[in-house]
Amino acid sequence: MPEVRGLRRIACFISPHGFGHAARASAVMAALLELHPDLNFDIFTEVPRWFFEDSLGGRFSYHSLLPDIGLVQESPLRIDLNRTLDRLNRFFPFEGSRIASLASLLRERACALALCDIAPMGILAAREAGIPSVLVENFTWDWIYEAYVEKMPGLIPHIHYLNKLFAMADVHIQAEPVCERRFVDLTVPPVSRKQRKPSAEVRKDLAVPLDSKAVLITMGGISSQYPFLEDLEERAHVTFIVPGGAQDIEAKGNLRLLPHRSGFFHPDLVHASDGVIGKVGYSTLAEVFQAGVPFGYIARPDFRESPCLASFIEEKMPGISIAEEGFHGAAWLSRLDELLSLSRSEPAGPNGASEIARFLSLLGK
Repeated sequence: MPEVRGLRRIACFISPHGFGHAARASAVMAALLELHPDLNFDIFTEVPRWFFEDSLGGRFSYHSLLPDIGLVQESPLRIDLNRTLDRLNRFFPFEGSRIASLASLLRERACALALCDIAPMGILAAREAGIPSVLVENFTWDWIYEAYVEKMPGLIPHIHYLNKLFAMADVHIQAEPVCERRFVDLTVPPVSRKQRKPSAEVRKDLAVPLDSKAVLITMGGISSQYPFLEDLEERAHVTFIVPGGAQDIEAKGNLRLLPHRSGFFHPDLVHASDGVIGKVGYSTLAEVFQAGVPFGYIARPDFRESPCLASFIEEKMPGISIAEEGFHGAAWLSRLDELLSLSRSEPAGPNGASEIARFLSLLGK
Protein backbone atom coordinates (compact mmCIF):
# COMPACT_ATOMS: atom_id res chain seq x y z
CA MET A 1 0.00 0.00 0.00
CA PRO A 2 1.32 3.51 -0.78
CA GLU A 3 2.40 5.55 2.22
CA VAL A 4 -0.17 7.79 3.91
CA ARG A 5 1.37 11.26 4.07
CA GLY A 6 -0.47 12.56 7.14
CA LEU A 7 -4.17 13.35 7.28
CA ARG A 8 -4.37 16.98 6.20
CA ARG A 9 -6.49 16.55 3.06
CA ILE A 10 -8.57 13.60 1.84
CA ALA A 11 -10.19 13.06 -1.54
CA CYS A 12 -13.71 11.61 -1.39
CA PHE A 13 -15.26 9.95 -4.45
CA ILE A 14 -18.95 9.37 -3.80
CA SER A 15 -21.58 7.55 -5.84
CA PRO A 16 -24.42 9.96 -6.74
CA HIS A 17 -27.04 7.19 -6.68
CA GLY A 18 -29.54 8.90 -4.37
CA PHE A 19 -28.27 10.58 -1.20
CA GLY A 20 -27.41 7.40 0.73
CA HIS A 21 -23.74 7.15 -0.23
CA ALA A 22 -23.27 10.87 0.31
CA ALA A 23 -24.86 10.60 3.77
CA ARG A 24 -22.59 7.69 4.71
CA ALA A 25 -19.46 9.43 3.41
CA SER A 26 -20.49 12.67 5.15
CA ALA A 27 -20.84 10.79 8.43
CA VAL A 28 -17.29 9.47 8.05
CA MET A 29 -15.95 12.91 7.12
CA ALA A 30 -17.70 14.51 10.11
CA ALA A 31 -16.24 11.84 12.43
CA LEU A 32 -12.78 12.49 10.99
CA LEU A 33 -13.20 16.22 11.63
CA GLU A 34 -13.91 15.48 15.29
CA LEU A 35 -10.48 13.84 15.50
CA HIS A 36 -8.67 16.20 13.10
CA PRO A 37 -10.33 19.66 13.17
CA ASP A 38 -7.88 21.05 10.57
CA LEU A 39 -8.64 18.33 8.03
CA ASN A 40 -9.94 19.32 4.58
CA PHE A 41 -11.72 17.32 1.91
CA ASP A 42 -11.92 17.34 -1.87
CA ILE A 43 -15.32 15.88 -2.76
CA PHE A 44 -15.86 14.37 -6.21
CA THR A 45 -19.51 13.61 -7.03
CA GLU A 46 -22.70 14.89 -8.65
CA VAL A 47 -24.62 14.90 -5.37
CA PRO A 48 -25.55 18.59 -4.90
CA ARG A 49 -22.98 20.74 -3.13
CA TRP A 50 -25.61 21.90 -0.61
CA PHE A 51 -25.88 18.36 0.77
CA PHE A 52 -22.28 18.55 2.02
CA GLU A 53 -22.64 22.16 3.16
CA ASP A 54 -25.51 21.02 5.38
CA SER A 55 -23.64 17.94 6.58
CA LEU A 56 -20.12 19.28 7.03
CA GLY A 57 -20.04 23.06 6.96
CA GLY A 58 -17.24 24.59 4.90
CA ARG A 59 -14.20 22.36 5.24
CA PHE A 60 -14.29 20.96 1.71
CA SER A 61 -13.78 21.78 -1.94
CA TYR A 62 -16.43 20.52 -4.31
CA HIS A 63 -15.65 19.02 -7.74
CA SER A 64 -18.65 18.21 -9.93
CA LEU A 65 -17.83 14.77 -11.29
CA LEU A 66 -19.76 11.64 -12.22
CA PRO A 67 -17.63 8.86 -10.66
CA ASP A 68 -19.99 5.95 -11.39
CA ILE A 69 -23.34 5.15 -13.01
CA GLY A 70 -25.02 2.95 -10.43
CA LEU A 71 -28.60 2.40 -11.58
CA VAL A 72 -30.88 4.70 -13.53
CA GLN A 73 -34.06 5.19 -11.51
CA GLU A 74 -37.57 5.47 -12.99
CA SER A 75 -38.81 6.29 -9.49
CA PRO A 76 -37.54 5.82 -5.91
CA LEU A 77 -38.65 2.18 -6.07
CA ARG A 78 -38.10 1.24 -9.73
CA ILE A 79 -35.04 1.07 -11.96
CA ASP A 80 -34.60 1.30 -15.75
CA LEU A 81 -32.25 -1.49 -16.83
CA ASN A 82 -32.13 -0.49 -20.51
CA ARG A 83 -31.03 3.05 -19.73
CA THR A 84 -28.62 1.74 -17.10
CA LEU A 85 -26.88 -0.53 -19.61
CA ASP A 86 -26.78 2.21 -22.22
CA ARG A 87 -25.06 4.59 -19.81
CA LEU A 88 -22.64 1.90 -18.63
CA ASN A 89 -21.65 1.14 -22.23
CA ARG A 90 -20.78 4.82 -22.73
CA PHE A 91 -19.05 5.20 -19.35
CA PHE A 92 -16.74 2.16 -19.14
CA PRO A 93 -13.89 1.50 -19.47
CA PHE A 94 -12.44 4.69 -18.00
CA GLU A 95 -10.32 6.76 -20.35
CA GLY A 96 -6.68 6.77 -19.35
CA SER A 97 -6.42 10.51 -19.93
CA ARG A 98 -9.35 11.12 -17.54
CA ILE A 99 -7.75 9.08 -14.78
CA ALA A 100 -4.36 10.73 -15.35
CA SER A 101 -5.97 14.17 -15.09
CA LEU A 102 -7.68 13.24 -11.82
CA ALA A 103 -4.46 11.76 -10.44
CA SER A 104 -2.62 14.98 -11.28
CA LEU A 105 -5.29 16.95 -9.39
CA LEU A 106 -4.98 14.68 -6.35
CA ARG A 107 -1.22 15.22 -6.29
CA GLU A 108 -1.63 18.96 -6.79
CA ARG A 109 -4.12 19.10 -3.90
CA ALA A 110 -1.74 17.02 -1.73
CA CYS A 111 -4.45 14.49 -0.86
CA ALA A 112 -3.23 11.85 1.59
CA LEU A 113 -5.70 9.20 0.48
CA ALA A 114 -8.89 8.66 -1.50
CA LEU A 115 -12.05 7.59 0.34
CA CYS A 116 -14.38 5.89 -2.14
CA ASP A 117 -18.01 5.12 -1.32
CA ILE A 118 -18.47 2.52 -4.06
CA ALA A 119 -17.11 4.94 -6.67
CA PRO A 120 -14.47 2.92 -8.59
CA MET A 121 -13.08 5.93 -10.47
CA GLY A 122 -11.49 7.10 -7.21
CA ILE A 123 -9.68 3.79 -6.76
CA LEU A 124 -8.01 4.09 -10.17
CA ALA A 125 -7.20 7.77 -9.71
CA ALA A 126 -5.61 7.09 -6.30
CA ARG A 127 -3.46 4.29 -7.72
CA GLU A 128 -2.29 6.57 -10.53
CA ALA A 129 -1.56 9.34 -7.98
CA GLY A 130 0.42 7.00 -5.73
CA ILE A 131 -1.84 7.40 -2.68
CA PRO A 132 -3.90 4.75 -0.83
CA SER A 133 -7.53 4.14 -1.74
CA VAL A 134 -10.13 3.20 0.86
CA LEU A 135 -13.29 1.44 -0.33
CA VAL A 136 -16.31 1.80 1.97
CA GLU A 137 -19.36 -0.29 1.07
CA ASN A 138 -22.17 -2.53 2.12
CA PHE A 139 -22.41 -3.68 -1.51
CA THR A 140 -20.48 -3.02 -4.72
CA TRP A 141 -21.97 -2.36 -8.15
CA ASP A 142 -20.67 -5.58 -9.69
CA TRP A 143 -22.61 -7.53 -7.04
CA ILE A 144 -25.75 -5.49 -7.74
CA TYR A 145 -25.53 -6.01 -11.51
CA GLU A 146 -25.18 -9.79 -11.11
CA ALA A 147 -28.88 -9.95 -10.19
CA TYR A 148 -29.87 -8.63 -13.64
CA VAL A 149 -27.65 -10.73 -15.90
CA GLU A 150 -30.47 -13.05 -16.98
CA LYS A 151 -32.54 -10.10 -18.19
CA MET A 152 -29.55 -8.06 -19.36
CA PRO A 153 -26.52 -10.21 -20.36
CA GLY A 154 -24.82 -7.08 -21.66
CA LEU A 155 -23.97 -6.31 -18.03
CA ILE A 156 -21.45 -9.17 -17.83
CA PRO A 157 -18.41 -7.25 -19.19
CA HIS A 158 -19.12 -4.41 -16.77
CA ILE A 159 -19.36 -6.86 -13.85
CA HIS A 160 -15.93 -8.30 -14.67
CA TYR A 161 -14.41 -4.83 -15.13
CA LEU A 162 -15.82 -3.49 -11.87
CA ASN A 163 -14.81 -6.60 -9.96
CA LYS A 164 -11.19 -5.94 -10.94
CA LEU A 165 -11.44 -2.25 -10.05
CA PHE A 166 -12.90 -2.82 -6.59
CA ALA A 167 -10.24 -5.48 -5.89
CA MET A 168 -7.57 -2.78 -6.43
CA ALA A 169 -8.58 -0.87 -3.28
CA ASP A 170 -5.73 -0.72 -0.76
CA VAL A 171 -8.10 -0.73 2.23
CA HIS A 172 -11.53 -2.38 2.20
CA ILE A 173 -14.16 -1.48 4.82
CA GLN A 174 -17.66 -2.94 5.03
CA ALA A 175 -20.50 -1.25 6.91
CA GLU A 176 -23.43 -3.19 8.32
CA PRO A 177 -25.87 -4.27 7.00
CA VAL A 178 -23.38 -6.04 4.72
CA CYS A 179 -24.83 -7.71 1.62
CA GLU A 180 -21.88 -9.90 0.60
CA ARG A 181 -19.36 -10.62 3.33
CA ARG A 182 -15.75 -10.70 2.22
CA PHE A 183 -12.34 -10.80 3.84
CA VAL A 184 -11.86 -7.10 4.57
CA ASP A 185 -9.73 -4.82 6.73
CA LEU A 186 -12.61 -3.60 8.90
CA THR A 187 -16.32 -4.26 9.42
CA VAL A 188 -18.32 -1.63 11.34
CA PRO A 189 -21.89 -1.11 12.61
CA PRO A 190 -24.28 1.07 10.54
CA VAL A 191 -22.77 4.41 9.55
CA SER A 192 -25.00 7.41 10.22
CA ARG A 193 -24.77 11.17 10.49
CA LYS A 194 -25.30 12.34 14.07
CA GLN A 195 -28.26 14.20 15.54
CA ARG A 196 -27.56 17.92 16.07
CA LYS A 197 -30.65 19.54 17.58
CA PRO A 198 -32.65 18.23 20.54
CA SER A 199 -35.85 16.57 19.38
CA ALA A 200 -38.03 18.93 21.43
CA GLU A 201 -36.50 21.91 19.63
CA VAL A 202 -37.05 20.36 16.19
CA ARG A 203 -40.68 19.55 17.01
CA LYS A 204 -41.19 23.11 18.22
CA ASP A 205 -39.68 24.50 14.99
CA LEU A 206 -42.06 22.30 13.01
CA ALA A 207 -45.01 23.37 15.18
CA VAL A 208 -45.81 19.77 16.12
CA PRO A 209 -48.55 19.92 18.80
CA LEU A 210 -47.50 18.60 22.21
CA ASP A 211 -50.22 15.94 22.16
CA SER A 212 -49.43 14.81 18.58
CA LYS A 213 -47.38 11.90 17.33
CA ALA A 214 -44.92 12.80 14.55
CA VAL A 215 -44.35 10.51 11.56
CA LEU A 216 -41.61 11.15 9.00
CA ILE A 217 -42.23 10.00 5.41
CA THR A 218 -39.02 9.77 3.41
CA MET A 219 -38.03 8.32 0.05
CA GLY A 220 -34.35 9.26 0.25
CA GLY A 221 -32.82 11.72 -2.18
CA ILE A 222 -34.87 10.66 -5.21
CA SER A 223 -37.91 12.75 -6.09
CA SER A 224 -41.26 11.10 -5.47
CA GLN A 225 -44.96 11.80 -5.76
CA TYR A 226 -47.21 11.41 -2.73
CA PRO A 227 -50.78 10.79 -3.95
CA PHE A 228 -52.08 10.11 -0.43
CA LEU A 229 -51.59 13.50 1.22
CA GLU A 230 -55.35 14.08 1.53
CA ASP A 231 -55.67 10.72 3.30
CA LEU A 232 -53.09 11.84 5.85
CA GLU A 233 -55.20 14.85 6.78
CA GLU A 234 -57.83 12.47 8.17
CA ARG A 235 -55.35 11.33 10.85
CA ALA A 236 -55.52 14.61 12.75
CA HIS A 237 -53.84 13.15 15.87
CA VAL A 238 -50.64 12.58 13.87
CA THR A 239 -48.35 15.22 12.35
CA PHE A 240 -46.79 13.99 9.09
CA ILE A 241 -43.40 15.40 8.06
CA VAL A 242 -42.67 14.93 4.35
CA PRO A 243 -39.23 15.95 2.98
CA GLY A 244 -39.45 16.39 -0.77
CA GLY A 245 -43.20 16.94 -0.45
CA ALA A 246 -43.13 20.55 -1.68
CA GLN A 247 -40.87 23.16 -3.28
CA ASP A 248 -41.13 25.38 -0.19
CA ILE A 249 -41.98 24.70 3.45
CA GLU A 250 -45.74 24.32 3.79
CA ALA A 251 -47.77 23.74 6.96
CA LYS A 252 -51.25 22.48 6.06
CA GLY A 253 -53.22 21.21 9.03
CA ASN A 254 -51.34 18.16 10.27
CA LEU A 255 -48.97 18.12 7.26
CA ARG A 256 -45.47 19.57 7.26
CA LEU A 257 -44.32 19.51 3.63
CA LEU A 258 -40.64 20.29 3.11
CA PRO A 259 -38.29 20.69 0.14
CA HIS A 260 -35.28 18.37 0.04
CA ARG A 261 -33.20 21.25 1.39
CA SER A 262 -35.41 22.72 4.08
CA GLY A 263 -33.03 23.91 6.77
CA PHE A 264 -33.91 20.84 8.83
CA PHE A 265 -31.08 18.30 9.16
CA HIS A 266 -32.48 14.93 8.13
CA PRO A 267 -31.11 12.95 11.13
CA ASP A 268 -32.75 15.55 13.40
CA LEU A 269 -36.09 14.89 11.70
CA VAL A 270 -35.64 11.16 12.24
CA HIS A 271 -34.81 11.55 15.94
CA ALA A 272 -37.72 13.96 16.47
CA SER A 273 -40.23 11.49 15.00
CA ASP A 274 -42.24 8.76 16.71
CA GLY A 275 -42.18 6.65 13.57
CA VAL A 276 -40.66 6.65 10.08
CA ILE A 277 -42.31 5.47 6.86
CA GLY A 278 -39.96 5.13 3.93
CA LYS A 279 -37.97 3.34 1.30
CA VAL A 280 -35.48 0.94 2.79
CA GLY A 281 -32.23 2.57 1.69
CA TYR A 282 -28.91 2.48 3.53
CA SER A 283 -28.78 5.97 5.00
CA THR A 284 -32.42 5.96 6.07
CA LEU A 285 -31.95 2.59 7.77
CA ALA A 286 -28.75 3.77 9.49
CA GLU A 287 -30.32 7.00 10.75
CA VAL A 288 -33.44 5.21 11.98
CA PHE A 289 -31.26 2.57 13.64
CA GLN A 290 -29.28 5.22 15.52
CA ALA A 291 -32.50 6.97 16.60
CA GLY A 292 -34.19 3.70 17.59
CA VAL A 293 -37.45 4.86 15.97
CA PRO A 294 -40.00 2.30 14.70
CA PHE A 295 -39.59 1.91 10.93
CA GLY A 296 -42.41 1.19 8.47
CA TYR A 297 -40.13 0.13 5.64
CA ILE A 298 -40.87 -0.33 1.94
CA ALA A 299 -38.67 -2.90 0.25
CA ARG A 300 -37.54 -2.44 -3.34
CA PRO A 301 -38.50 -5.65 -5.15
CA ASP A 302 -36.09 -5.16 -8.07
CA PHE A 303 -33.01 -4.08 -6.05
CA ARG A 304 -30.67 -6.79 -4.76
CA GLU A 305 -29.65 -4.86 -1.64
CA SER A 306 -33.21 -4.60 -0.35
CA PRO A 307 -33.62 -8.09 1.20
CA CYS A 308 -30.33 -7.63 3.11
CA LEU A 309 -31.57 -4.38 4.63
CA ALA A 310 -35.00 -5.83 5.36
CA SER A 311 -33.45 -8.78 7.19
CA PHE A 312 -31.38 -6.42 9.33
CA ILE A 313 -34.50 -4.43 10.27
CA GLU A 314 -36.43 -7.58 11.16
CA GLU A 315 -33.62 -8.83 13.40
CA LYS A 316 -32.38 -5.66 15.05
CA MET A 317 -34.96 -2.85 14.78
CA PRO A 318 -38.59 -2.19 15.69
CA GLY A 319 -40.56 -2.06 12.46
CA ILE A 320 -43.17 -3.39 10.07
CA SER A 321 -42.99 -4.18 6.37
CA ILE A 322 -45.13 -2.12 3.96
CA ALA A 323 -45.84 -3.32 0.42
CA GLU A 324 -45.05 -0.88 -2.38
CA GLU A 325 -48.63 -0.87 -3.66
CA GLY A 326 -49.87 -0.41 -0.12
CA PHE A 327 -47.65 2.63 0.26
CA HIS A 328 -48.91 4.51 -2.79
CA GLY A 329 -52.51 3.59 -2.05
CA ALA A 330 -52.19 4.66 1.61
CA ALA A 331 -53.19 1.17 2.81
CA TRP A 332 -50.33 1.49 5.31
CA LEU A 333 -52.46 3.94 7.30
CA SER A 334 -54.41 0.95 8.62
CA ARG A 335 -51.18 -0.20 10.32
CA LEU A 336 -50.05 3.20 11.55
CA ASP A 337 -51.24 2.63 15.11
CA GLU A 338 -49.43 -0.71 15.13
CA LEU A 339 -46.20 1.03 14.10
CA LEU A 340 -46.57 3.79 16.67
CA SER A 341 -47.24 1.24 19.43
CA LEU A 342 -43.76 -0.25 18.99
CA SER A 343 -41.16 0.78 21.56
CA ARG A 344 -38.08 2.72 20.55
CA SER A 345 -34.83 0.78 20.76
CA GLU A 346 -31.27 1.60 21.72
CA PRO A 347 -28.59 0.96 19.06
CA ALA A 348 -26.35 -1.94 20.05
CA GLY A 349 -22.85 -0.60 19.61
CA PRO A 350 -21.16 2.58 18.40
CA ASN A 351 -21.81 4.56 15.24
CA GLY A 352 -19.75 2.96 12.47
CA ALA A 353 -18.58 6.39 11.30
CA SER A 354 -16.52 6.85 14.47
CA GLU A 355 -14.90 3.43 14.06
CA ILE A 356 -13.93 4.18 10.45
CA ALA A 357 -12.51 7.57 11.46
CA ARG A 358 -10.35 6.01 14.18
CA PHE A 359 -9.14 3.34 11.78
CA LEU A 360 -8.19 5.87 9.09
CA SER A 361 -6.46 8.04 11.69
CA LEU A 362 -4.11 5.17 12.47
CA LEU A 363 -3.20 4.93 8.78
CA GLY A 364 -1.98 8.52 8.92
CA LYS A 365 0.48 7.95 11.76
